[in-house]
Amino acid sequence: MPALRRVLVANRGEIAVRIIRACADEGIESVAIVSDADRDSMAAALADRVVCIGPGPSPQSYLDIDRVIAAATLTDCDGLHPGYGFLAERAELAEACAENGIAFVGPSADSIRRGGDKVEARAVAR
Repeated sequence: MPALRRVLVANRGEIAVRIIRACADEGIESVAIVSDADRDSMAAALADRVVCIGPGPSPQSYLDIDRVIAAATLTDCDGLHPGYGFLAERAELAEACAENGIAFVGPSADSIRRGGDKVEARAVAR
């Protein structure tokens, strides 16, 4: 994978802050997505850019893959870090990144699917 220059952080709170700081340490620009409720968050203050993706309820903001991808393309991100929770365990996000030429900083969609299926995960682990 080529070096990333701008990464969208698809999460909020402490995990977003940690990812944004790690990006800064590596000389990578960060883009924070925020809901209306998080406009004044620490992540928003630390990020190089901020995009509001919707109202406070997470199904209308942080869990909306189309809004997350739109924010990444709007800000010309070449990478997307999902953090954990929210969309990190959704293979659809990894697929949407691939379809839009955005590097997904995490496992492949296939790995996410296999890990989410406990029977399959055990079989793969053996």
